Amino acid sequence: MSYNEIIELNDNNFTKNVIEKKCVVLVDFWAEWCNPCKMLTPILEDLAKEYKHKLQIAKMNVENNNHIPKKYSIKSIPTLILFSNGIIKKTLIGSISKNQLKILLTDHIK
Repeated sequence: MSYNEIIELNDNNFTKNVIEKKCVVLVDFWAEWCNPCKMLTPILEDLAKEYKHKLQIAKMNVENNNHIPKKYSIKSIPTLILFSNGIIKKTLIGSISKNQLKILLTDHIK
């Protein structure tokens, strides 16, 4: 299975693409106006290629979606939530380096 494309999530497809997935999914909650979010995008694109057989990366714009960000108490962006088989394994708030993110991922993916 290959997950090299970053999925765009919304309130309607979140459950299908994150909660019901039998794999590890990293969700980036972001907004257009958020500079740290913009800085994180190329890192996530690199990781999507690097971990393409082990991880799905997805992004949700908090400006365009109300239900899911509220459900997960997203108050600051960027917020990254790592799900495994639909269960939250880790939440990170704020910007993070590629190396820090790789260390986190190595703990949760095989």
